[in-house]
Amino acid sequence: MQQVLGQLDQVKQFQQGKNIMAKDSMKQNAGHVAVARALNLPVSTKHCIEICRNLRFKDVSYAKKYLEEVSVLRRAVPYKRFIQDLGHKAGMSAGRYPQKAAKEILRLLRSVEANAQAKGLDTANLKITKFLANKASIPFTGARHRTGTKRTHVEVEVRERFAKKAGKEEVKSQPVKATKKEEAPAMPEPVPAAKETPKPVSEMKQAKAVKEEPSSAELLHRAQQKAAELKLREKEQKETQDVTNLYEELQKKGSLRSAKGGRP
Repeated sequence: MQQVLGQLDQVKQFQQGKNIMAKDSMKQNAGHVAVARALNLPVSTKHCIEICRNLRFKDVSYAKKYLEEVSVLRRAVPYKRFIQDLGHKAGMSAGRYPQKAAKEILRLLRSVEANAQAKGLDTANLKITKFLANKASIPFTGARHRTGTKRTHVEVEVRERFAKKAGKEEVKSQPVKATKKEEAPAMPEPVPAAKETPKPVSEMKQAKAVKEEPSSAELLHRAQQKAAELKLREKEQKETQDVTNLYEELQKKGSLRSAKGGRP
């Protein structure tokens, strides 16, 4: 009996440890998750269930584009569960165009994207990790079909796609310490250069004279550069002269005020 009680205590401790670890992981990943809920939507629960099944574990950008196409009758939603008396659509076995449900769920996705942006997440890399649709309580109305209305609860949870990979890349990017010292390769011994015979002074002077004489192309290039510089200087002088002439004319006409605030 004591052995059985001891085993039960070990199982309880193990379960408590697992619960603590799960809570810690949830706290760590809480910063990378955004949630949104839509309660009592006036849409069919069956349509919402099929839409959620098709878009679960997809990117938010893809889901938004998908629902926009469904709402304008460009794309049909394939049905897998609620297929009784349901006709085929192009490219699939059974499907529908649930416009009203698609519009409401599209509004919910935009809301969860705004929540993720407020938390500082990258909205371009969001993935749907939880997408549920449940039947809500049906309100009674005063007409003959008092229970004919539809109500649905929809919940969505998105997570940043590259949140976990960043930590692994940081660990991999750390430099690995070398265990053995690498020996530097031995430098080759310098080869003695061959001694050149000295040239006579007259030949050296002639070679310098040939090198110093510029070619006709170089002379033409220098002349063009100097002409361009002179043109720039003349242009600047002309502009300054025009400005001074205008200033003098304005002073003569009395349109300029003096430094003290009165007329000159």
